[in-house]
Amino acid sequence: MQRVITAYLDHLTVERGLSRNTLSSYGRDLERYAQALAADGIDDLAAVRAGRISDHLAALRADGLASSSAARAISAVRGLHRFAAREGLVAADVAAEVRPPAPAQRLPKALDVDQVNRLLRVPEDTPLGLRDKALLEFLYGTGARISEAVGAAIDDLDLGDEAAAILHGKGGHSRVVPVGGYAKGALGAYLVRGRPGLAAKGRGTPAIFLNSRGGRLSRQSAWAILHRAAESAGLPVEGPYAVSPHTLRHSYATHLLDGGADVRVVQELLGHASVTTTQVYTLVTVDRLREVYATAHPRAR
Repeated sequence: MQRVITAYLDHLTVERGLSRNTLSSYGRDLERYAQALAADGIDDLAAVRAGRISDHLAALRADGLASSSAARAISAVRGLHRFAAREGLVAADVAAEVRPPAPAQRLPKALDVDQVNRLLRVPEDTPLGLRDKALLEFLYGTGARISEAVGAAIDDLDLGDEAAAILHGKGGHSRVVPVGGYAKGALGAYLVRGRPGLAAKGRGTPAIFLNSRGGRLSRQSAWAILHRAAESAGLPVEGPYAVSPHTLRHSYATHLLDGGADVRVVQELLGHASVTTTQVYTLVTVDRLREVYATAHPRAR
């Protein structure tokens, strides 16, 4: 058993190039697996059956291991059996039919309205500041993905009475979304007082958002703009709740639903192919409702 585990870890090191931390975690997972098998008198992978692997998974969860850690442990075990079968050390891969636990669904982290307002007040009244404000207002005001924002062209924008933008989404699908008053104002100011000076430095790209050299703004640069603004606004820029371009998209959807928008309307605005994808945001608003109930209802506690 130990020889097979060592050979498998060597394979992961040489052939797969896994990080030292991942290899260390896999080593601990497989050592725990070997000890569990030894406790049952099993010292040969060929003697293991699929049911024994499922029992091991159940034992990990019973011991309080988080679903993500249990999933990694079972992934290591499945990889070990697959490796042993491929190398001819066992007759069959009995772990192939064992599935790891589904990871816990991570709810999108949305900013509250006050945090969004603080973020949008950061950019200054300079050509680049006007661009930054227009970009942030556009992301929050339309729910655009970062790729859709930097990919948008002047011809995709209509700032008339019924302001709207065409967003070119995943899989070649495009959609028309309304542009709110604040985003319309920020875009108008940028197009009149910011973009012409930037465009004069470039070669005439049709992109709405330009970099300091007059070319199309990249996704990385757009992310950096948001990062700087979030830091200036005192919002988290590191860790699990770090503000990212997708945070504004999450906030857009959550605030729409909090305001009473129908989930299928939000689905269309976000460009989701399935309403199931959008429904994760309804869980966010349910959490918000629970918070309000817990603090406001006299019989909540």
